[in-house]
Amino acid sequence: MISFIIGIIALIVGYIVYGKLAEKIFGIQPERKTPAKRLSDGVDFVELDWKKSLLIQLLNIAGTGPIFGAIAGALFGPAAFAWIVFGCIFAGAVHDYMVGMLSIRNDGGSISEIVGKYLGKPALYIMRVFSVVLLIFVGVVFVTTPAQVLKTMFAPDSNSFYYVAITVIILYYILATILPIDKIIGRLYPIFGACLLIMAIGLTIMMFVSGEIANIPEFAFANFRPDKGTNIAGKLFPFLFITIACGAISGFHATQSPLIARCVGNETQGRRVFYLAMILEGVIAMIWAAVTMAHFNVVGVETAVAAPVIVTKASTEYMGWIGGILAVFGVVACPITSGDTAFRSARLTIADVLKFDQKPIKNRFAIALPLFAAGVILVFFSLQSAANFNIIWRYFAWSNQTLATIGLWAASAYLAKVGRQYWITLLPAAFMTVVITSYFFMGNECLGPLVTAITGNFNITYVVGLVIGLALSIVLLCLFIPLIGVKQKNTLKD
Repeated sequence: MISFIIGIIALIVGYIVYGKLAEKIFGIQPERKTPAKRLSDGVDFVELDWKKSLLIQLLNIAGTGPIFGAIAGALFGPAAFAWIVFGCIFAGAVHDYMVGMLSIRNDGGSISEIVGKYLGKPALYIMRVFSVVLLIFVGVVFVTTPAQVLKTMFAPDSNSFYYVAITVIILYYILATILPIDKIIGRLYPIFGACLLIMAIGLTIMMFVSGEIANIPEFAFANFRPDKGTNIAGKLFPFLFITIACGAISGFHATQSPLIARCVGNETQGRRVFYLAMILEGVIAMIWAAVTMAHFNVVGVETAVAAPVIVTKASTEYMGWIGGILAVFGVVACPITSGDTAFRSARLTIADVLKFDQKPIKNRFAIALPLFAAGVILVFFSLQSAANFNIIWRYFAWSNQTLATIGLWAASAYLAKVGRQYWITLLPAAFMTVVITSYFFMGNECLGPLVTAITGNFNITYVVGLVIGLALSIVLLCLFIPLIGVKQKNTLKD
């Protein structure tokens, strides 16, 4: 209980103190016109009130990530709290803020264009493909998971209900991807975002009222041996840092922040929109991890109850019919609203690459329809078996954290080139490089099968995986050194 409360307080203090530091290091210019003002087109570049932008950003980045990820991460015990707090304040929120502000400085540019500008042409070409693939993965995941929650709540034995739900969600995605941002997203998402926060607050209150708050285990350094135990639950590193992405740090956010960067009216709003949205997501992740530990006793149990079932049971058992309604809005609407903005971001990314004007609706359809065709194929692949869905989720999780890592390196390059304190993004970039690299090589639980398929009979130990991750991080740090202290303000939009 104490660990949970301290974690919530730390997140709030982190926003006030570290968020202000990030803003100071970036160097906002209140007098500078944002893309929402300079490039207003009534479709994607539309100035919104900062409170509306905040709630839309929160809903865009949240999805089921801070809920399902935190539920899965709860098996690690209070170590999950530590990662959410430190990851969110020092990595995730900094990542979201820097990417969002760099997008504002670059005409609302997508993450691939930002990475290409600060890390070079090869990175640009890689990121264009990588980010679109990730967004399609996100869209697929956020078609199937809300449909599964709806099935669990209303028709647990009906497969036909499941397929109807999937069809309706896909049709909605097409509309939200095509229509101007203020027609659906700008009107409904703030309401859904508020429901997500109200549900999290309600669950917290009911944990105290029921007395189950006392069931939350306390933080202990003895649990932090990286190779503790023989299963995934025991090996905190790197599994914990991949399992809990949204709520700590997530590359998906790098694809969403540029979407809202096109709606921010002044650079002073950046911290209240990008940094605060991530902090709120961290609070939501903390609450769901705590609820899972307190109500379901899953710490160290890898055969825990499925996440959709936990969401439904926790909401209804704590808050009755009100909890059921909030679960529909907060846990079904959230992934749906992240899924549609994933496809929308993919459309904008491709449009940026092709320099394809998105004001005519026929141009939006021309890009969106092939994207949805690819998404539908993957949806049907995932529905063939639980193993197929797990494959998509595993690669989504790794590519998600990889994108966040690349975003941090790009922000570090920008800060170094304009003579600012690059360490604020460089340290989490180096850490996450170790995480994603070691995870890539470690065992069948990660991407080991892919490595084996590429290299043949390839078996790697836990320690060797860590060494490879550390080695790559050191190499990238060495390559970064020439950028330090080389001011290039005349060649960058700072």
